[in-house]
Amino acid sequence: MQFDHAGVATDDAMGMAELYGDLFGLEVAHEEEFDGMHVVFLDVGNGYFELLEPIEEGGAIARFLANRGPGIHHVGLATEDIDAALERVREYDVRLVDEEPRPGAWGHQVAFLHPKDTGGVLVEFVQH
Repeated sequence: MQFDHAGVATDDAMGMAELYGDLFGLEVAHEEEFDGMHVVFLDVGNGYFELLEPIEEGGAIARFLANRGPGIHHVGLATEDIDAALERVREYDVRLVDEEPRPGAWGHQVAFLHPKDTGGVLVEFVQH
């Protein structure tokens, strides 16, 4: 397993992409509308910033922004076998947000672990 991305909730994904481009020299690696969000991935060399802007009311990122404001939403870890990764965390009685992998942005398979069992951090497994 290795670091894949930090998911960042924002009200303006392209504005943040421009800011991070200016500040850190980052470029957009991928952009799409997915699951009620405008999603922008910025390449940081060994992973990505995944900028998440809600474009529909009521979604997870819209609720996050309303409750907490902009900032880090989750951390993504890449795995070659998401089913095996989920089975491993089940052995430690970690609760899962997603019992089974589901389609994620950029065509990846994803599954989230419950932050109450991971030190308050929402962790996402990502299989490319």
